[in-house]
Amino acid sequence: MQLVLEKRSERSNAIAVISPLIAIGLTIVTMSILFALLGKNPVTALAVYFIDPLTDGYSLQEIAVKATPLVMIAIGLSLCYLANAWNIGAEGQFLIGAVAGSWIAVRTQGTDAGVWVLPAMLLLAAAAGALYALIPALCRVKFGASEILTSLMLVYVADLLLDYLVRGPWRDPHGYNFPTTAEFDPVATVPVLIQGGRLHVGSIIALLVVAAAAVLLGRTIKGFEIRVVGAAPRAARFGGFNANQLILVTFAISGALAGLAGIIEVAGPVGHLQPGISPGYGFTAIIVAFLGRLNPVGILIAGLFLALTFIGGEQAQIAMKIPLDVTKVFQGILLFYVLACDSLILYRFRLILPTQKVARGTR
Repeated sequence: MQLVLEKRSERSNAIAVISPLIAIGLTIVTMSILFALLGKNPVTALAVYFIDPLTDGYSLQEIAVKATPLVMIAIGLSLCYLANAWNIGAEGQFLIGAVAGSWIAVRTQGTDAGVWVLPAMLLLAAAAGALYALIPALCRVKFGASEILTSLMLVYVADLLLDYLVRGPWRDPHGYNFPTTAEFDPVATVPVLIQGGRLHVGSIIALLVVAAAAVLLGRTIKGFEIRVVGAAPRAARFGGFNANQLILVTFAISGALAGLAGIIEVAGPVGHLQPGISPGYGFTAIIVAFLGRLNPVGILIAGLFLALTFIGGEQAQIAMKIPLDVTKVFQGILLFYVLACDSLILYRFRLILPTQKVARGTR
């Protein structure tokens, strides 16, 4: 008796729909076992993670705040992945966007600059993110280098650049030697939507990005081109689609959205540039993209779910003394199960009995 994976004759649409739900269910079961090993009541811990944040107005705002960068970055990544281009360095593009946009805020600090400051910060951050993403894209198109490795290595370059700036030339002289810039002027900050909370205009921008991506993929020739190049490269070549050009386009869009998310995070909830502005948004967004089936609406839902794990993890740390790193473990396990369950879309399990093996051998 042998259990094997057998390639399906055609893609299973039903499995494609329920695969994320299976992954979430398996992750919850695994986390329950982990909580029990930590000496915590699994039911109580899961309630703190997934139920309690949904019963508090402030926590709901925080979920939206956390989901904003995740959704924006994941939308850009989904365009790359649909085109069979693998951008793994969105974290670096996020940081570069934050640095580029913050340059304007630092330069105009205390100068009574006008309302042009924030729009200029957003544009510069998006442009910087796009240019930074084009580095691995050009390396693949021109030299055949792996965009996975180059985009990932550039994350550390961006992180070290940010660290140098806030510990050196951009450090706040009145900041008691902490590695941070001075607080941004009001004209350089993203307006909040609800007084007393942190929900800001960036959340509306994220919704607009979701809507634009849905229109792009579902209603335009360029969206059709993206899907065809990724799903059927040979058909795309016969159709006259330029795969290399599409890699550059999708990487540029992905980097622009990541850079935009970076400056929105800095000019919104944080209010200044400092190390550790990202708890790993660029990497978590990869999970969001695949959990959302590379679909804009699905990514919005997945982004809110992953944001819930961030807020739930913080509450579990306070209420139950569960280490905050457990949240990263949760997200890693979720990614593992998402990728594992995705194999069921193309393959299925089949039990081969000894008699069937003998029959195969005789043929």
